[in-house]
Amino acid sequence: MINQNQMTVSCDSQGSLLFIHIQVLKLFKSLHRTRQEVFKNDTKALEAARQKINEEFRNNRDETSEEKINELLKIASDVEVILRTSVIQAVHTDSDKIAISVSGYAA
Repeated sequence: MINQNQMTVSCDSQGSLLFIHIQVLKLFKSLHRTRQEVFKNDTKALEAARQKINEEFRNNRDETSEEKINELLKIASDVEVILRTSVIQAVHTDSDKIAISVSGYAA
């Protein structure tokens, strides 16, 4: 079972394995939605973030350790929060001007 506040998983039966799979998929989709919002005008950052998210999930898709799954869910959840609240992008618009885009839609 997953506790949404602590992002912990318990793998005690087939039903809970399906539940874990659903929670992992929800987090995967949430990271991609956040990526699209935060980097919406930056195609290079969008692609780099897409590749990194997919790579990390792919590299860990066969994980069976409850402890490791909990750790990975916590990391992914933390990354999603950091993207939503802490990304600042700057673009040179002129020789002496910079346009700044700050992420941070409400959590």
